[in-house]
Amino acid sequence: MNLSHKRKRTLSIVAFASALVLITHPAIAQVPDGPQVSPPPNTQPAQQAAAAPPVAPGPRILVPAGTRFAVILENGISTRGAKPGDSVYLRTSFPITQDNKVVVPVGSYLRGELTETKRPGRVKGRGEFRMKLNTLILPNGYTVDLNADPRSADSGGPETMDSEGKTVGGGGKGKDAKTIATTTATGAGVGAIAGGAKGAGIGAGIGGLAGLAATLLTRGPEAELPRGSTLDVVLERNLSLDSNQIQYNNVGTPSPVTPPPARAQ
Repeated sequence: MNLSHKRKRTLSIVAFASALVLITHPAIAQVPDGPQVSPPPNTQPAQQAAAAPPVAPGPRILVPAGTRFAVILENGISTRGAKPGDSVYLRTSFPITQDNKVVVPVGSYLRGELTETKRPGRVKGRGEFRMKLNTLILPNGYTVDLNADPRSADSGGPETMDSEGKTVGGGGKGKDAKTIATTTATGAGVGAIAGGAKGAGIGAGIGGLAGLAATLLTRGPEAELPRGSTLDVVLERNLSLDSNQIQYNNVGTPSPVTPPPARAQ
């Protein structure tokens, strides 16, 4: 076999192999020239995980109307700056039980608002305000509507509370009388020094008028419930609780109670 025949045979084998590669791998033969563009990303939304089904409510537990809550005031109230709509915050200091089970533990929170306020007058009238409690929040976050009013309060001062939750401040008659008497006596003393008995009478009259003017320009004592005041709250209607929401491992720990300082009567 001469050299030319061998060369032709080699070329035929190479051509056959190239054709075989193109047949078995067509993608190699179809690669276009130039930069390649990636295929668009898959726009199908990811399948969302199925949400856990809500827990079915359990049997209802009723706390009857008339039940009393012992609570502590968390924010002070004063007719000096209070206005209707202001929030009132309290917490329970004693547990509520139903069928030998704690249903409202110590440390539960009550929220309400002031429904009316009135400052004391300059001549007559006492400071007063009224509150309404409308929300109960248990320590586990379970929140229910509430309809309750305070019935009594220990504020360390002269305030009184009626059966509808209205707090009334102390009167100012004794203070007014003392103011007039003090200014009268002072005026009489100055008048006596200046002009004897006649001057004493004139000074007393001037002092009395000054005391009366001071009384007319000064308001009576404000009605106040300082922070830490203890209140007795009464349910106005039945309180319905979901038994599945009041499963407590800890029924609450009483917090130290710091009563408000005693105030002058």
